Amino acid sequence: MNQEKPAEAAWLRQQERSNLAILKLMVWISLTFGRAIGRLVLLGIAAYFVLFSPKARRFSRNYLHRALGRWAEWSDGFRHVFSFASTIHDRIYLLNDRFDLFDIEVIGADAVTEAARTHPGALLIGAHLGSFEVLRAVGRGREGLPVAMLMYEENARKINTTLEAINPAASQDIIPLGRMDSMLQARDKLDAGYAVGILADRSLNHDATIDCLFLDKPAPFPLGPWRMAAMLRRPVFFMTGLYLGGNRYQLHFEPLADFSDTPREERDAAIRAAMQHYADRLTHYCRQAPYNWFNFFDFWQKK
Repeated sequence: MNQEKPAEAAWLRQQERSNLAILKLMVWISLTFGRAIGRLVLLGIAAYFVLFSPKARRFSRNYLHRALGRWAEWSDGFRHVFSFASTIHDRIYLLNDRFDLFDIEVIGADAVTEAARTHPGALLIGAHLGSFEVLRAVGRGREGLPVAMLMYEENARKINTTLEAINPAASQDIIPLGRMDSMLQARDKLDAGYAVGILADRSLNHDATIDCLFLDKPAPFPLGPWRMAAMLRRPVFFMTGLYLGGNRYQLHFEPLADFSDTPREERDAAIRAAMQHYADRLTHYCRQAPYNWFNFFDFWQKK
């Protein structure tokens, strides 16, 4: 199995542009005046980002060119950023249990529920595609299937601080990645019948990666989530909460792999096959909902 170790994760190198004071103001406006007024403010925030973030704008255009199959216009870039801003904004309401504001369609969850009861627990592997908060919100309301998320906390520290101020209970089902006991915590949640989710399209510094074909070109994907999945010996499902515009979301769950009975000597081959299957499904959904993939850096890492 060929592995690469990037010198430094590109998404970690980018300076975080979120400003805590602006975020708190946005939360106040949204909760005081409602979602419609809050979305008007988002238009200005998205326009500012598109105008004054040339590097992110360039990488967004490169991605959209692949996903759309045509040249990405300025309007495509704005729509990409506005979709991202919308999912962040909607977290304010989802964390306050305002599910009545949204039309959320769930596809394929029955298989996850059944798998979680059988083993117990199931792993949900997604990407920075759409909204993972919709997944956690629906999971909290689905009897017998609580959801915990493995997350890199550092990159969203300011946003998480603000969101925890909205609802302190929001962070109770988050397992921090990058710690010695991360896998043990994930195992304990699985043993308790949880579905444990992780986003597998970004890596930390010096993480091993494997190139998989993604949007018709090889791209590095982190190996760590898949090693963890194999060691935890659970069925794995692809997950995504696509933002469809307005107040509409569509949650998808699809079987990816099952490491329950994989012999040790076959583990590397099974991991590689699962990673390419994951990249194939990510390609599918990026083409189905191209403005939902929120990686504003050089994902293909041109040398």
